[in-house]
Amino acid sequence: MRLYPEKLASHLQKQLLPVYLVSGDEPLLVQECCDQIRQKAREKGCNEREIIDGDVANFNWRDILHSAASMSLFADRKLVELRLPSGKPGAEGSSALCEYLEISGGDDVLLMVSGKIDKQSTNSKWYKALDKAGATIQIWPVDAKSLPRWLQQRVQAAGMSIDNDALQLLCDRVEGNLLAAVQEVEKLKLLAADARITTKTVIDAVSDNARYNVYEMADCALRGDASAALRMLHGLRAEGSEPPVVLWALAREIRTLCQAQSACDSGLSAQQALTALHVWSSRIPLMQTALARHDTTSLSLLLEQASQVDGSIKGFAGGKPWDNLERLVLELSRSRGQSA
Repeated sequence: MRLYPEKLASHLQKQLLPVYLVSGDEPLLVQECCDQIRQKAREKGCNEREIIDGDVANFNWRDILHSAASMSLFADRKLVELRLPSGKPGAEGSSALCEYLEISGGDDVLLMVSGKIDKQSTNSKWYKALDKAGATIQIWPVDAKSLPRWLQQRVQAAGMSIDNDALQLLCDRVEGNLLAAVQEVEKLKLLAADARITTKTVIDAVSDNARYNVYEMADCALRGDASAALRMLHGLRAEGSEPPVVLWALAREIRTLCQAQSACDSGLSAQQALTALHVWSSRIPLMQTALARHDTTSLSLLLEQASQVDGSIKGFAGGKPWDNLERLVLELSRSRGQSA
């Protein structure tokens, strides 16, 4: 059966099905849905967890069939977790999944975690078989239009309320990065007086007790102050900041610069372009400074470089994430005609 992510918790309170397929390109939401299923499986006696990674070089589809045929040594039931990032099992995988469903006794729980599954695949034999035997949960990205409602629900789930202006400010701060959004809500939970988040609360959270923060680091890079930006980047790393959050702060500014430059190439002034992109008036001079140092070519290269950093964080591109972040900061900080 098809199950919506927001209905998963109430569903699991009533029952635990033998099969779940969680798919999507929003890592945080996929992870949270899987965590709920894992927890429920443990409560129901699945004390053993077997992970089968379909993305490794020596992966064999027979592994899942061996799992169905073997008895657990340490528990009456086990959770079999099949990871398939591509979302495409192919002919061999389709056959193996259907056979697994036929020979499994129903005591074990199969949790299949995959990337986005296209519409054509939802009509395939293997998908329909999983859907019939258990539940399929498709995770959709939270777009800019849906972000305020999603964030408000997060705030309410944390036992707080939030002013409309504060909600919009928070959306501006975390746009496109749900992990950063969750971290901000947790931070605000500590700062909010009387469980109410105001604009002041959000601003205070940006300048929290940490010596370094990603926003100041990005601003230094935009200003062209490479030494200060690198010093803050190194400080963020030392304080245990996560590379995805640091990348988000830089990539967000780079995307805005690219959009503004495109508008400038069409005849608008930098100020007009930035205003049209809803950049805060207090930040327009800073963004103009960065635009004066870059052009369409250099900004396109920055976008490519940010993508490279993202790949290194996720493990499918070369280099170490923090080294790649350092190069990105240097390139963003550089003067026109210079190479970092």
